[in-house]
Amino acid sequence: MHLAAGIIALPAVSRIARAQAYPNRSVRIVVGFTAGSASDILTRLIGQWLSERFGQPFVIENRGGAGGSLGAEMVVRATPDGYTLLYCSSADAINATVYNNLNFNFMRDIAPVASIARGPNVLVVHPSFPAKTVLEFIAHAKTNPGKVNFASAGIGTVAQMAGELFKAMAGIDLVHVPYRGLGPALSDLIGGQVQSIFSTMPPVIELVRTGKLRALGVTSAMRSEALPDLPTIGDFLPGYEVTLLSGLGAPKSTPAEIVERLNKEVNAALADSGFKSHLADLGNVPVSMASADFGMLLADETDKWAKVIRAANIKAG
Repeated sequence: MHLAAGIIALPAVSRIARAQAYPNRSVRIVVGFTAGSASDILTRLIGQWLSERFGQPFVIENRGGAGGSLGAEMVVRATPDGYTLLYCSSADAINATVYNNLNFNFMRDIAPVASIARGPNVLVVHPSFPAKTVLEFIAHAKTNPGKVNFASAGIGTVAQMAGELFKAMAGIDLVHVPYRGLGPALSDLIGGQVQSIFSTMPPVIELVRTGKLRALGVTSAMRSEALPDLPTIGDFLPGYEVTLLSGLGAPKSTPAEIVERLNKEVNAALADSGFKSHLADLGNVPVSMASADFGMLLADETDKWAKVIRAANIKAG
């Protein structure tokens, strides 16, 4: 009986030992977007926290392309040992419908680890654009159908989704101009080659504060602490809301005890006043939850955006 009890206890002991030993070397977090993007900025913030908590480097690896799908596929194919993680977001939920030729199924092949935050996009225009409010933007677009454009970081990105939803709810005709990343899109907006963008907030906050771009409204249901004087688009289009969900994922079959330990440390960051202050500076609010709840949230995001994508007939390949 003692021998049998010992045999039964071995797997539990090995799981505990594995979790306690993790990590004993560097961990990489793959970001499916370029350096300097909102995704990259948030990942570096949580990566620094995890590096300090675990005493091992959490290295950020940018693998941009296909709206984040290239990075996600890299993690899907990685060894499920906790040493390769994925920055995952609403973009992955969108990609599930936008791309019809993916070699993986995000909800099936990525294990949810931890939610980090939600942050709004912000409608910004070139300073020469005649509209100074959301209502003036809508009025100008209605009197100039097909002549007002909005940029995005690419087909199927959250910036496009925000614009498509805005178009549908406002009943206006805007021309979508996709770019290969947010950096080139913002560069052309500053230069006046395009007129507007529904950008994630971190890359444009200082551009707005310094007057290089004019902000008209945030896409969240509530005003942002980062730009407190800016109204929400929902103030003028009731029911309009777009926020970018962010978090960490891992390859399917990553040991549950490692997922739980990572989840615990991320949630500790979200409870820390200094970390929350950094998130607020980037226009984000912490969203702390168990890994299973984060998975359900990603599933809800997938269903939500599938409806918008099908209605607008958006396909990226």
